Amino acid sequence: MAGPADESLVTDELRRQFEHFATTSSPRAPLYAALSTVIARDHDLYALLRHAPPTQRLPVLLFACVHELVIEHPDHPLANWYPNLTATPRSPTDRELTTTFTSFVALHHERLVQLLSTRTTQTNEVGRCGSFLPALGLIGDEVGAIGLLDVGTSGGLNLLLDRYEYRYRGPDGAERSVGAPSTVAITVDVTGEVPVPAAIPTIAARCGIDQRPIDVTDDGEARWLEACVWPDQADRFHRLVAAIEIARANPPEILAGDAVASLGPAIERIGTQAHPVVTNSWVLNYLTPEQRIAYLAELERIGAARDLSWVYAEAPAHIPELPNEPDPKSAYRTVLSMVRWRDGKRLVDHLATVHPHGFWMHWR
Repeated sequence: MAGPADESLVTDELRRQFEHFATTSSPRAPLYAALSTVIARDHDLYALLRHAPPTQRLPVLLFACVHELVIEHPDHPLANWYPNLTATPRSPTDRELTTTFTSFVALHHERLVQLLSTRTTQTNEVGRCGSFLPALGLIGDEVGAIGLLDVGTSGGLNLLLDRYEYRYRGPDGAERSVGAPSTVAITVDVTGEVPVPAAIPTIAARCGIDQRPIDVTDDGEARWLEACVWPDQADRFHRLVAAIEIARANPPEILAGDAVASLGPAIERIGTQAHPVVTNSWVLNYLTPEQRIAYLAELERIGAARDLSWVYAEAPAHIPELPNEPDPKSAYRTVLSMVRWRDGKRLVDHLATVHPHGFWMHWR
């Protein structure tokens, strides 16, 4: 059992995490940066993360749990600081933020502890579809109808890629649009000769894999997906809400299971009437090196038996097992790559560097 000294080390580390987060999140999330400073100065606040599993003791989990409660209680004064929940948010520098936040946490302490002990952070960023689409267009031009298989799919929103509208905007401001008008519109700032497809390729089958799938038809689970989006990024939040509504009308099939063990069965569900295309984005860094090696081996096994394509957006610096980007300058960026198995032979194309959430793309 851990003694008092061990507990002190744990809480000191939690305090340091919030101090660090206050600095690193400031440009993109001024609200969370301000709250991180508040939390780092209050032992009772940062020590709340001790209720989370050790692998989840991160500031983003506490913020997501509080965010879920604010979404549930939008009439509480704390909601006035959340840019995604009010048209005229109060400034994070307002002194009243500290007392409002601490009183909200005290009011919902029991529920917050329950959330911290059971939740894991989830990201289902539909903006990444804008990164995948040009690669899928190239594959569709080659093979025709595709069967989309998304690994680490969360709520399966990226499986609905063909239900969204896309705008690719060049440095001169000129836009190329793809897809029918949709409540989910994804804009990508691009440089280079991006092969924007004339139309979204035909998706004849689709299936997802996730260890802990989110059921978007369940209000509580859908709300958790929303809560994991940082409130300062209101555009992402509202786009996610719209994508969830689209998914609720026709939920995609998702297999609950391990990325390696479920890959073969998911490919079988795709069938032979469509060319299988596996996608994953910022997923492999959550696997152990052994799991990543097994995942690549399973793709190789399937690719030796039938034609297969794999499109991934991952950071090579975190995934040395990948058929990696040869340019060390791009190692810490998110690299979009396309791997194709044709007649048992593997071809690798590193296509672009992209924003982790799909906001921009630098094509080769």
